[in-house]
Amino acid sequence: MLPALLTSALSPLRPSETTSWPQLQRGLVMVCAAVLLAGCASKLPTQVDRPVSSAQPPAASSPLVQISQQRQKAESKAGPGVSGFEILAGAQAAYGARLALVQGAKHTLDVQYYAIHADASTARLLESVVNAARRGVRVRVLLDDFHGTGRNAQVMRLAFEPNIEMRMFNPLPGDRDSPISRMWNAATDFQRAQQRMHNKLFLADNVMGIMGGRNLGDAYFDNDESSNFLDTDVLVMGPAVRDLSSSFDSYWNNERAYPVQSLISKKTLEDMQQAYQARQSKGGDDDAANAASEPAARNSSGGALPSPPDGEPRPGGAISDEQRERAWDMQPVDLQTVPLVWAHSVVMADAPSKIPAVDSDGQTNPLSAAPGVLDNKRLAQLRALAETRNPGHSPSADSVVDGLVQLLGYAKKDLLIVSPYFVPGESMRQAFKDAVQRGVRVRILTNSLSSNDAPIAHIGYARHRETLLRDGVELYELVSDESDLRAAFGLGSGQNSFREGRRVMLHSKVLVLDGQLLVVGSMNLDQRSKLQNTEIAVLVRSRKLSGQAAGMIEKGLESAAWHVVLKDGKLLWQAPQNTRLKDQTTEPDASLPLRLMLKIISPFTPDSLL
Repeated sequence: MLPALLTSALSPLRPSETTSWPQLQRGLVMVCAAVLLAGCASKLPTQVDRPVSSAQPPAASSPLVQISQQRQKAESKAGPGVSGFEILAGAQAAYGARLALVQGAKHTLDVQYYAIHADASTARLLESVVNAARRGVRVRVLLDDFHGTGRNAQVMRLAFEPNIEMRMFNPLPGDRDSPISRMWNAATDFQRAQQRMHNKLFLADNVMGIMGGRNLGDAYFDNDESSNFLDTDVLVMGPAVRDLSSSFDSYWNNERAYPVQSLISKKTLEDMQQAYQARQSKGGDDDAANAASEPAARNSSGGALPSPPDGEPRPGGAISDEQRERAWDMQPVDLQTVPLVWAHSVVMADAPSKIPAVDSDGQTNPLSAAPGVLDNKRLAQLRALAETRNPGHSPSADSVVDGLVQLLGYAKKDLLIVSPYFVPGESMRQAFKDAVQRGVRVRILTNSLSSNDAPIAHIGYARHRETLLRDGVELYELVSDESDLRAAFGLGSGQNSFREGRRVMLHSKVLVLDGQLLVVGSMNLDQRSKLQNTEIAVLVRSRKLSGQAAGMIEKGLESAAWHVVLKDGKLLWQAPQNTRLKDQTTEPDASLPLRLMLKIISPFTPDSLL
């Protein structure tokens, strides 16, 4: 039990913000408390009403449908079946695109995320969502349950707004205001608790959408005071959105999705909020109380809901005036003029059955834990997009990541990969080695230890690092200090101003193959994405779009990443060009206590949990 609790406290499910040494110490304290906790694990409700609903066909009365049809007719030269894509690499573009979809939606909004944080950026965005519902838009919100605790639980109040339905995927039993209770229940059903819905979708009127790596929260939109993510989404317009909607429906109508009302009452949420406000007024450290069970909330600062009707409790919290101003300064993009690339594409999505369900006794049902299989039709399309000719081979795959590993085998010249959490395992490492041996240049950008928001995940990368280098793979690790990133990834133009001392963390998930195939999604190239979490990705065949992505990545490799090499048999971190940084012989900017702690934990953390 103790190894499971240790891993649950220190490496659960990719904490989505920073993880410091004091916070890890607090996590160990919570482990001890959970071990001492007596009693049985609580159970999930068994009699749950889940009305089935589906994405509505795009309606001609929708302004978004009209824009999409007009633009496809005027701009597309690739014929029927193509969709429009724009890479959303910066905070303004990513936030502004979401605002534009909400404001333009007339019929439906479908929102699916791993995490929605209670902070300034989310407050503004969700206010727009509530306003859309009040003008008649049907809103469905599907959220993974892991971060639905503490202050972030206030997001669940959306479920009690008219015209909004909200469901929690793979919920954990226990008191949402008690991290110890939640940890105990997670430990008693450890395998299921480790498996999360990691998909990210934001879909409007079934004709426009956003998908990629970003969750919803300040740190994903350059609005956190201390730490922010470099991330990548794509705006999608046209037929591909229907495939994204189909994936959403499969999760929404699944037995693992629980309506919020079956898990918690509005009164309980209001009481939690009032208790939180009382602790804040007395100077209580709510972050410390939640450190182990909801690490992603550490940089959150208040309620995520819009202003409720008069007479209802208001979410509170220490959101700074500057954060509010930055969120409200964000402007919606003009969907009629955003630069789109029209191309053929394939949506790859894990099935929700990749995560086990719970039976009538509240226990994991192993019969429902089948892999999320990508069907052969999708894989055949993927292979056609890669322009292969091997009719005697009928591929199969158990996950999005397996499909991408197969895609590596089609590379002829160049593979450019961005994966913030990179834990290749033996089969993936062999795929990279095989690619190098047939003459493919393989370059991989991942987090350095200092830029990694989940430092324990660095263990799985570090244990393969020297072998990868000897196999001929080129490795780059992101510089963590924002002051060294001004010229990287196209940032600094149209973005919020850089503020001294802020930390930057990599969160993009991108693959470019031979300069003609682009993959953007929610997946990391690691064992967690392969074996545990559900993921979604879009593969686009376009030299132009691939060139745009490759250009941004290569700029980052040159000016914002350590180039890790072997020199005289030892690791050397070569400093990026034209910076004040110097070459390093140990993990750059990482403290000795952190490095020692990871060495101690390493034997207890197999690749499959990282």
